[in-house]
Amino acid sequence: MRRLVLLLALSVLAACKPEPTPMPATPGAASAAPALDVAELSATDARKKLESGELTSRALTQAYLDRIASVDKAGPSLNSVIELNPDALKDADAMDAERKAGKVRGPMHGIPVLLKDNIDTVGMANSAGSLALADNRPTKDAFIVARLRTAGAIILGKTNLSEWANFRSTRSTSGWSSRGGQTRNAYVLDRNPCGSSAGTGTAIAASLASIGVGTETDGSIICPASVSGLVGLKPTVGLVSRNGIIPISISQDTAGPMGRNVADVAMLLNALAGVDEADPAGHAAAGNIPEDYSAFLKADSLKGKRFGLTRQAMGYHPDVDAATEKSIAALKAAGAEVIDVKIDTYDKWNAPEYEVLLYEFKDGLNSYLKNSGSPHASLEALIAWNKTNADKAMPIFGQEIFELAQSKGPLTDAAYIKARNDARRLAGKEGLLAVLDKNKLDALIAPSMSPAWPTDPVLADHFVGAGYGVAAVAGTPSITVPMGDVRELPIGLAFMGRAYSEPELLGFAYAFEQATKARKPPQYRPTLAP
Repeated sequence: MRRLVLLLALSVLAACKPEPTPMPATPGAASAAPALDVAELSATDARKKLESGELTSRALTQAYLDRIASVDKAGPSLNSVIELNPDALKDADAMDAERKAGKVRGPMHGIPVLLKDNIDTVGMANSAGSLALADNRPTKDAFIVARLRTAGAIILGKTNLSEWANFRSTRSTSGWSSRGGQTRNAYVLDRNPCGSSAGTGTAIAASLASIGVGTETDGSIICPASVSGLVGLKPTVGLVSRNGIIPISISQDTAGPMGRNVADVAMLLNALAGVDEADPAGHAAAGNIPEDYSAFLKADSLKGKRFGLTRQAMGYHPDVDAATEKSIAALKAAGAEVIDVKIDTYDKWNAPEYEVLLYEFKDGLNSYLKNSGSPHASLEALIAWNKTNADKAMPIFGQEIFELAQSKGPLTDAAYIKARNDARRLAGKEGLLAVLDKNKLDALIAPSMSPAWPTDPVLADHFVGAGYGVAAVAGTPSITVPMGDVRELPIGLAFMGRAYSEPELLGFAYAFEQATKARKPPQYRPTLAP
């Protein structure tokens, strides 16, 4: 099955690009060079500068607004930020005032964050990239946005995504939306940013913020993080609340942190993770959230650990395989044991997973639209709107998945219940968990993703190999870390573990990151030379 939903994001060529969404004016946003250089500035370093008084949140926020203007909207024109928060500077001033008064909310106090445009945020639209929801303006923050604000984070703006998280058409181009146009890959501009969290991936790679929030159903954090040289963590389903996020699948959806290093991702996860009893999977997170994920970041975390290499995710590209072998050597040099393993049910979960997503998308989206007071109160209404406005809503690809999902019945259908049980069993109990238990493993490893392919609005995505699917369908956590590049196109290594093993996975990722130092900053190359 083509992993159209597993990617969730991308784009179209400039000739097909719709008019960009107007960006709110901000003081100093058009300045040629920011007073503060935030390129490659980490969130952890920014925190230290804020704590020492060397930096204010206002100066930091303004620097990112300036950089968005000079890099995203001009310069290489990445087109990754779909809307700015008009209150960002005001919010930064408020955090500076609190700090001056001696009130510091925690590590995230005064740190700007970018959010994917499928997360309810008061003061901004929440559109899933669709023109149909361009005026959908939530009156209540999503659960995770409320947590971020409480932690003192500054909501900088919203990032573009693959429209409807890449769940509209079988021929979609990742990183493109009718509202936001085409997002480009920061490393090589004519390459795809991958996954529906494409905008977050490109924006963080380009230092338009130090950290950002993506969402994933199957690959939409891991894929864009991998091809953008980032660390991306897909949490256990339910660890991070889904309330206030435009859904695809209640079984698999989750939000998660994306950053340029593991320490930044751990810091953001502290703010995101929290028990939401209103989330059907939220109650199980109780007792499974440590006080501080950063405490698990130790350089010797790999010593004495046992990993299983999933070679079924290899053999798609020789350079990716070579980088994986080099990563295995690094793991062993750090004191880990690596063995080859085989998942007997590998990819057998694909067909039932797709059936589950179709059913759950219709049910979940109808509920979201009704509760949000959207002028389009159902999937059926959106299908009709898209047909009426096909010239601007569907200039490149159609809505085959929308129509197929609309044909499905309620979640009480026997076909849905069987597919749901089969998908989770094949990927979980008989898949990832069976291999971990049988071989007494601490985690599975696999190449996260192939290098980024050229964006192609005619033939759509050219997806080649990935190792993250089993954890996505099982609902268990995974993390990708840069492991090298193929002709300057980043590639990552994925670690996948048991439910609520985020502390251990972050430790493994941190130790691997420190041992390899594989990430390189983007150079914004127009294309690859022959």
